[in-house]
Amino acid sequence: MPERAIEEFQITEEPYYLPVNGEVDLFTAAHTARLPVILKGPTGCGKTRFVEHMAWRLERPLITVACHEDLSSTDLVGRFLLEGEETVWHDGPLTSAVRNGAICYLDEVVEARKDTVVIIHPLTDHRRRLPIEKRGTILDAPPDFMLVVSYNPGYQSILKDLKQSTRQRFVAIDFDYPPAELETEIVAREGGVDEGTARDLVLIGQKVRNLRGHGLEEGVSTRLLIYAAQLITLGIPPVTAANVAMCSPITDDRELQRSIREIVTTVI
Repeated sequence: MPERAIEEFQITEEPYYLPVNGEVDLFTAAHTARLPVILKGPTGCGKTRFVEHMAWRLERPLITVACHEDLSSTDLVGRFLLEGEETVWHDGPLTSAVRNGAICYLDEVVEARKDTVVIIHPLTDHRRRLPIEKRGTILDAPPDFMLVVSYNPGYQSILKDLKQSTRQRFVAIDFDYPPAELETEIVAREGGVDEGTARDLVLIGQKVRNLRGHGLEEGVSTRLLIYAAQLITLGIPPVTAANVAMCSPITDDRELQRSIREIVTTVI
């Protein structure tokens, strides 16, 4: 498979994002100061959309890597591959981002193996370098390169957490679900529903989030509220849309599902 041109990673249309608490200015300052950034927050609260918006705003290509437990340093940096009779080097996404001064976004970085995460260390201090051991070279990051990682503190554990030696190389921006008024605006805009319907969906989301700590690991994300709104826009009855988007996806526990359905029917 041929490598993608860096132009394909350029975001040409503005991704909709509603600022909540000065995060746009913080990210812009970090980019100017050449600082790496950690985005911390629950699933579906807007971290990825925020990075897309900032890449568009800063006019930088965005290369995103969805981290997983099998992700190796070779996957990030690159490898030699046989092409016909020749052995050809192919940049990994991290190397491509460094080489082109792009923003590299490692989504859910705690899912990657710890020995893989170590490869980013030289990029996150004053050196801003990427060693490419298989080629015996070192790649210096240009001023526009930025490393951004994200993770969900709600799923932290001893086995899946960032080492302090990694954490303290980043500045952190904390995310949470938006305040009700802003979340209503987001759901109405992204879901295509009227303000009243969006307000009802947000109220359901808030009430379900209150069940966290009572058997529910994580509350309803803003993303799921938008899914419910999109279903309603396509003619699905509001109660059904809310149940399929906000009940079954977040828990298999019958009692919790019953409680969530009661919240839905009470609000709608």
